[in-house]
Amino acid sequence: MTLERTFVAIKPDGVQRGLIAEILGRFETKGFKLVGLKQLTPSKELAEKHYGVHKDRPFFSGLVDFITSGPVVAMVWEGEGVIASARKLIGATKPLEAEPGTIRGDLAVNIGRNVIHGSDGSDTAVFEINLWFQENELVDWNPSDQAWRVE
Repeated sequence: MTLERTFVAIKPDGVQRGLIAEILGRFETKGFKLVGLKQLTPSKELAEKHYGVHKDRPFFSGLVDFITSGPVVAMVWEGEGVIASARKLIGATKPLEAEPGTIRGDLAVNIGRNVIHGSDGSDTAVFEINLWFQENELVDWNPSDQAWRVE
C-alpha cells in the first residue's frame, strides 16, 4: 500500500465544544502523520467551493452558513490507507447511524452538527487539500517512531 494524504476538518461545532484535542488524538493514536494544520473561519467563497458538489441541493446554503459560522480546524493527514481509515474513524454522516467508537458515534448527535468532515476519496482529497492549503503549508517530516508504525 502506498502513502496517501487526506483532508479532515473539525467543523465549528467541534471547535466550539472543545473537541480538537480529542479528535487530533484519535488520528495520532491510529498512527497517521499530521502534515498540515491550521485554524481559520472559512470565507463564503471557500465554503462554496468546498461544498460545490452540493450547490444544487436544498441544503447547500445551510452548509455554507454553518461552516462559515465560526472557526474550523483544517488538517492534512498522511499514511497508508489514510483516506479509507479516516472515513472509518469519522463514522457515518448521520451521527445516529455512526458506530460507537467512531468520532461521530461518540461525539455527535445531529447531522447538522456532526463535528467533522473527511475527504471521501482520493480525487476529493486532492481537491480539498489544494483548496484549503498552499503547498508551503504542508510539512514533510519523518516521525521518530516511523519504524514502529509500518513495516
